[in-house]
Amino acid sequence: MKTILITGASSGLGKAAAKLFAGKGWIVIATMRNPEKETELHKMTNVHLLQLDIGNNDQINDVIKKAWVISPVDVLFNNAGYVLLGPMEAMNNEQITQQVNVNLLGTIRITNGFLPNFRERKSGLIITTTSLGAYTPEPFMALYKATKAALEAWTEGMSIELDKIGVGIKTIIPSFMKTNFVDNAQVVMHPAYERWIHQVLDVYTRPETGASADTPEAIAEIVFEAATDDKKQMHYFAGNDAIQRYGWLQKEGIEAVKLAMEKCFFE
Repeated sequence: MKTILITGASSGLGKAAAKLFAGKGWIVIATMRNPEKETELHKMTNVHLLQLDIGNNDQINDVIKKAWVISPVDVLFNNAGYVLLGPMEAMNNEQITQQVNVNLLGTIRITNGFLPNFRERKSGLIITTTSLGAYTPEPFMALYKATKAALEAWTEGMSIELDKIGVGIKTIIPSFMKTNFVDNAQVVMHPAYERWIHQVLDVYTRPETGASADTPEAIAEIVFEAATDDKKQMHYFAGNDAIQRYGWLQKEGIEAVKLAMEKCFFE
């Protein structure tokens, strides 16, 4: 029986993945900031809940110790993160630092914590959720997109050194998913940009926007594929929307995509 540790498992893709892997007979260590509020996962066989704020280094170290007591971890699924939405000009230093700390540095720190054991066992797999936003220019999400692009580059940079010790590393690249995206985002306002920010939020909350989005459950199936297919494939564009949009980017180029984004959000 294999074991997966999932960060950000309280909702969306993380929760869907926890349910899927548990249903497939895996031991699931599901981490979240407030496990006491979780009412579904704790009822499932082979699911263990641990508290983790991925931006808190002490909690990361504590989770790593507790995880190995539960079961040797075979797959680390880095999924925790959030969207900071708004103009860069409006973001203060604390907000900028927290976005980078949670979305990027926390993932790097928890991965580093698992590497010694993976190396000793000459096995292990690291899977990280990034975003198609690492490639496409949606407005008012520059810092969020920068963290996801950094995770893509980090994964590629880590791949060769991890090959040497028998450890795999992959990314899951979804597009827009049917989750409470706007409700879960941290929105920063500025009077000079407020009209445009509201236009962006309006587009994201339209029914037709959600209609083309993939469900977290569908993306979780791709996470399971990446965890079990034994392929050297590094990037998994996850869901029809991500595949179509990336193909569009490759065909038309970034300038054409930028123009289309401007029309989508502001015309």
